[in-house]
Amino acid sequence: MEANPRQAMNGVLKTAVLAILRPLIRYLIGQGWTYGALADALKMVYVAEAGQHYGEAAGRPLTDSRISLLTGIHRKEVKRLRLLLEEHGERPMLRHGANIAAQMVAAWVSMAEYTDPAGQPRPLPLRSEASPSFEGLARRVKADMRPRAILDELGRVGVTQEQEGVVHLLRIAYISDLPEDQVAFLGENVGDHLRSAVHNLEGGEPFLERALYFDALPAAVLEEARPEIYRMSERLLREAHQRLNAAESPEGPQRRLRLGVYYYEEDAAVKPTEEPAAVDEPHA
Repeated sequence: MEANPRQAMNGVLKTAVLAILRPLIRYLIGQGWTYGALADALKMVYVAEAGQHYGEAAGRPLTDSRISLLTGIHRKEVKRLRLLLEEHGERPMLRHGANIAAQMVAAWVSMAEYTDPAGQPRPLPLRSEASPSFEGLARRVKADMRPRAILDELGRVGVTQEQEGVVHLLRIAYISDLPEDQVAFLGENVGDHLRSAVHNLEGGEPFLERALYFDALPAAVLEEARPEIYRMSERLLREAHQRLNAAESPEGPQRRLRLGVYYYEEDAAVKPTEEPAAVDEPHA
């Protein structure tokens, strides 16, 4: 008897969902989140996504009953959750200071006037009318914070250092040490990565979504190669930022994008019996 194609797809989808959720669940357990807490959060996501993507597209009224039918959540609970979504919004925002600080660092390492001939970020005077300055950079990124407040934030996390009125960039990426910022970045970055992958599953013009994979490499190889791999990723993001900043800005529709790079390694599950092979693997 042939397997039902839908059942087979559901089995594959379940396996994929479990693989996606496992690292998140491990972290949530460590943060004291029980299954019930996650289930409550998931109900809100179900209601939001059903309302945004399935109600009107089906040509039917976007009623609580219709969303209840799509999600399996009781109609009274759907009503309560829709009111919460209207009051608080669907998407938590990254802390404003962290968002501006990240934009400042990205612009500093990619705009030609703020880098030297080798492409390295220049030390910037805090203020100057005759040359590029930190305050000028803040104006370029249209920061709605005082430059001093931005500099204090960057200095607090060790990204910049000010000496005698000159600001030095110590790291080419803004990484906040505040847990709420780190979690917000997690949601933004992983959320868009999943949106890209799901878009590719649904068809249409595919987004870039690929990974390089080795299932067993000598640890010494990674120890040697890891710093260069990091530099390669930084170069990619910097060059992409330069390319987009150099583009003209005609009037017309606006779009947002996120180009990300990630890296992960762990001990191999089994000892390899043959030479490992690289796989340049599309995820969708």
